[in-house]
Amino acid sequence: MDSLDTVTFDLADTGGVRALNAELHRPTSKSYAVANPAGAHAIAAGIDADLAVEVHGHAGYYCAGMNDGGTVTVHGNAGTGVAENMMSGTVRVTGDASQSAGATAHGGLLVIEGSASMRCGISMKGVDIVVGGSVGSMSAFMAQAGRMVVCGDAGDGLGDSIYEARLYVRGCVGALGADCVEKEMRDEHRAELAELLADAGLDHDPAEFRRYGSARSLYHFTSEHSGTY
Repeated sequence: MDSLDTVTFDLADTGGVRALNAELHRPTSKSYAVANPAGAHAIAAGIDADLAVEVHGHAGYYCAGMNDGGTVTVHGNAGTGVAENMMSGTVRVTGDASQSAGATAHGGLLVIEGSASMRCGISMKGVDIVVGGSVGSMSAFMAQAGRMVVCGDAGDGLGDSIYEARLYVRGCVGALGADCVEKEMRDEHRAELAELLADAGLDHDPAEFRRYGSARSLYHFTSEHSGTY
């Protein structure tokens, strides 16, 4: 796999997503371009090599799902579950993303230059998610590990039942979810945030953000907290 030539797949006439993903699972190049995606589902799913994939148009559900090492860029919008269960690598959406972006993802970096719908980062397990716009309700629900940066606003239920993920929000939060609280923004957090913003190609001032995380009162069921569950 030494070829540096970009292989172009036109999903309108080259066997569709099945043929594309078969090639990406046994790659003959390190660079791919996808033309006419037309909202097809599961584009570039299951990559497990150091590949660059440029999707020129809108993608449907589960684009770049299970990515492990690839760099996938969607030049458009992405449907439900973009980069779900990602292990490593980078996924970038230049437009907006639908619900459950980065769901259950264990690692890597997901950048959404626009906004993301509800449940962004649900059950995230180590991924870094940077959203240039806003996120919808119940984002970072049951987030276990990793970092989420929201440069716009966050909807109601942010961080509901959160574990040890760290959330940074520049704008307004509709309402915090159960056991999610605002936390002190220390120098170490500002440095961490600055690095995440730089990796995403954004130049916001970390001083403009607030940090949120777990109050750690729901880790174990207790009768004293029964009214909170």
